[in-house]
Amino acid sequence: MKTIKAYRNPQFMSSRAARPLRILAEYLEPRSRLDAERVEDTIVFFGSARLKEGNKYYEAARELAYRLTQWSKGLDPEGRRRFVVCTGGGPGIMEAANRGASEARGRNVGLTIALPQEELVNPYVTRELECHFHYFFMRKFWFAYLAKALVVFPGGYGTLDELFEMLTLVQTRRMQKPMPIVLFGNDYWNEVVNFDALVRHGTIDAADLGLMYRTDSVDEAFAHLVKQLMEQALDQPGATL
Repeated sequence: MKTIKAYRNPQFMSSRAARPLRILAEYLEPRSRLDAERVEDTIVFFGSARLKEGNKYYEAARELAYRLTQWSKGLDPEGRRRFVVCTGGGPGIMEAANRGASEARGRNVGLTIALPQEELVNPYVTRELECHFHYFFMRKFWFAYLAKALVVFPGGYGTLDELFEMLTLVQTRRMQKPMPIVLFGNDYWNEVVNFDALVRHGTIDAADLGLMYRTDSVDEAFAHLVKQLMEQALDQPGATL
């Protein structure tokens, strides 16, 4: 009987005992892709997978990603890629942001996740930078670890989960790097999340509202992000928490 090496044994590699190896692989494999493409850090876009081309938020995400990519491509003469657009790699707002970056002829990242409905990666993600995850927490790690800014468009449970986790990391200073967070779509966010009520009930400080910049304007979002990144992150390339 031929002996099988442990790392080539699919029964072992899919077992509970090998779970730490699978988790480690979801750190090392994305790291190798990002290093190969010289991606230093990212601007992360979150938002609904259900908003399609022609929707005002889809088109705003597409335009904003396009403009940020055009701007970021000229930042590093040494060829390191700074402030690369990064999404969850799926449809909707994710597709829009990857599409805008692609239309600006920029590399962009898609961090996809295995789901029961088997959503496929959108066609605009740079193929070398499409990383597929089993573990949600490892996917979230890569969103947070590389991010130097966050743009959150209207979305459902997943978007809210991602937004509040990032807000918690910033509020509690577990994330010590500057993290500009833009909430795009005032009507949506004012109706869906009453942040002012959290202040009135004493569950957050009034100063915590300053962790977010809210707007309906691509021009305003772009200007705010560029200003913050130039002042706080340009001289600090690389992945940090």
